[in-house]
Amino acid sequence: MKPVFTIISALLLAVIATVNSCPPSDRAALLAFRAALHEPYLGIFDSWTGTDCCHNWYGVSCDSESHRVADINLRGESEDPIFERAHRTGYMTGFISPEICKLTRLSSITIADWKGITGEIPKCISTLSFLRILDLVGNKISGEIPYDIGKLNRLTVLNIADNQISGRIPASLTSLSSLMHLDLRNNKISGPIPRRIGRLGMLSRALLSGNQISGPIPGSISRIYRLADLDLSMNKISGSIPASLGKMAVLATLNLDCNKISGTIPPTLLTSSIGNLNLSRNGLAGKIPDVFGPRSYFTVIDLSYNKLSGSIPRTLTAAFYIGYLDVSYNHLCGRIPAGAPFDHLEASSFSHNHCLCGKPLRAC
Repeated sequence: MKPVFTIISALLLAVIATVNSCPPSDRAALLAFRAALHEPYLGIFDSWTGTDCCHNWYGVSCDSESHRVADINLRGESEDPIFERAHRTGYMTGFISPEICKLTRLSSITIADWKGITGEIPKCISTLSFLRILDLVGNKISGEIPYDIGKLNRLTVLNIADNQISGRIPASLTSLSSLMHLDLRNNKISGPIPRRIGRLGMLSRALLSGNQISGPIPGSISRIYRLADLDLSMNKISGSIPASLGKMAVLATLNLDCNKISGTIPPTLLTSSIGNLNLSRNGLAGKIPDVFGPRSYFTVIDLSYNKLSGSIPRTLTAAFYIGYLDVSYNHLCGRIPAGAPFDHLEASSFSHNHCLCGKPLRAC
């Protein structure tokens, strides 16, 4: 009986192993995805062998119930031992194959900081209805954001920063009702910010700096209740600053520097929850609103390189805290108020104005 029992046990183990391993179709899709990439230094794909891609395939995770591939997590900068042994960061070339879209249960795709991956974002990405995270930061990916990316109604993170993405922000992106983190920094994206961006009700960070985005700041942004960090710096944005931005409940960082913004500074920005405010290198004119008080708390206020006139508001001395203030390269005039925060600021914070005087500049 022992030989029979041994055979039955072996068959049962084989059946269990087959049931708990990834489907052959997922394995084939992963191998096709790998075939489009070349990683010469770390050997991260050396573990992609055998029939079961759910176990011990570097960067691959599967759903515990369906055993379908759920996550691809490949980072070129990591504290993983494979990087420590090589004493270097990762470098990978090739492109992201559309075969990845055959992994229909993918929840997250992270292919980040490999520096040499080119090609486009596969257009079929928008068919991955379970996708929650798409992180392709730090490559050389070009082309446009898929026009129908708005179909990914579970997407919470879209990070394609530090690539060579061009074209416009597709209108459908405003349909990503679950999106919490949007990072498009340092690409070649042009055209306007979609007018209906205010539909992104879950968004907490919108980082769009270092592109060629033009047109006005849509007023609908102020309807994004959870938005805490808005960075539109280093673009070609024009028009005035919507006063409604200063009425946002949790907005803490507002970076609009290095644009073509005109008009005046809305007083609401200086009486809001914003603690890090950078409006430098624009075309803002008029006076600095004299609206500071005991509840004013700013780690940074940078208004340099504009066309501001008048005097420095005396109410700044009543602010609870001003860590850094820069009003240089404007048309300001008059005496610099005495006391905090002015007693710890450098002369460079006030230089190149029309006729400012007093400490830390020359005496009046």
